[in-house]
Amino acid sequence: MQKIIELKHITKSFDGGEPVLKDVSLDVYDNEFLTLLGPSGCGKTTILRIIGGFEQPDEGDVLFLGERINDIPAHKRNVNTVFQRYALFPHLNVFENIAFPLREKHVPKDEIEQKVHELLEMVALKGFEHRSVTRLSGGQQQRVAIARALISRPRVLLLDEPLGALDLKLRKDMQQELKNIQKQTGITFIFVTHDQEEALSMSDTIVVMSEGKIHQIGSPTDIYNEPSNAFVADFIGESNILDGTMVRDRVVNFSGHTFDCVDEGFGENTPVDVVVRPEDVDIVPVEKGMLRGVVTSVTFMGVHYEIIVDIGGFKWMIQTTDFVAEGETIGLFIEPDAIHVMPRSEYSGMFGDYSSFSNELDELSVVESEDDE
Repeated sequence: MQKIIELKHITKSFDGGEPVLKDVSLDVYDNEFLTLLGPSGCGKTTILRIIGGFEQPDEGDVLFLGERINDIPAHKRNVNTVFQRYALFPHLNVFENIAFPLREKHVPKDEIEQKVHELLEMVALKGFEHRSVTRLSGGQQQRVAIARALISRPRVLLLDEPLGALDLKLRKDMQQELKNIQKQTGITFIFVTHDQEEALSMSDTIVVMSEGKIHQIGSPTDIYNEPSNAFVADFIGESNILDGTMVRDRVVNFSGHTFDCVDEGFGENTPVDVVVRPEDVDIVPVEKGMLRGVVTSVTFMGVHYEIIVDIGGFKWMIQTTDFVAEGETIGLFIEPDAIHVMPRSEYSGMFGDYSSFSNELDELSVVESEDDE
């Protein structure tokens, strides 16, 4: 695949403060849906703005199709941006909002008509041509903003949390629509979000970031199933993350028990982090369990139960369709391929214990993170 954008050793600070980006390098490929994922303040929006030409890196180079574009202004880059606040023109109707970039370039009227109608059909707004944008729903306004950004056929479309202002159902609908639009147009999409589910459902490639650094780049399945460290494991979905010791290849000890696993190459008796996803734990009778624990919390989630289990003072989360009662002692069985071993890192010991877990706290943290960097 052709590299369309290359970031080489990008560093960026604001007003002489701590670097927002620290020696970041990233390749983006043609016709790729790439998502920059991370908590608020991690630098993902700054990367987007540097690619778009709205910010200049302090150090490093930005290459577009192999040519350095650091000094090329935003309006001369073959890149368009859709912001969370759509910045539509309230005095123009839907048609004229979409047509605006072509009018500025003095494109012939017939060509404008054709392209606007093609985009209206693509974003499911056929028949809305003469509607005032102020009378549209949030989702419809977003579609207008996307159509306006696409009409000049940029090689790259940058999307800065464009779904953040939508309600949950509309947000899920638009996730699928955005992916379909990307496939139809063949344009490279670079998408910024702090929403892990959004990233997993839409992306070809996910770039997980924290504190101005890239921690892992990979497909959604790679990122979820093979996280590189405790931060990635915790940030992508729910994870039980435990201190362990790699006894030898394919054998690991944690929670006072020795397990068969599929990992190797760590050496003998090496301290490691161990990840076990909540959905990969089977509840069994106590006498058949590899581990045993006491259920301290049961929450019905509609399709499954989220159960918190105390095992030797460490609180595990288990997701299961089987009901167990609070206070019950249960056995846990874990298959070898459900155990993922990671090297110890600066994030070891910081995540993975559900002692303080509550859905309300989880939702509050998501709301707070919507104050983006």
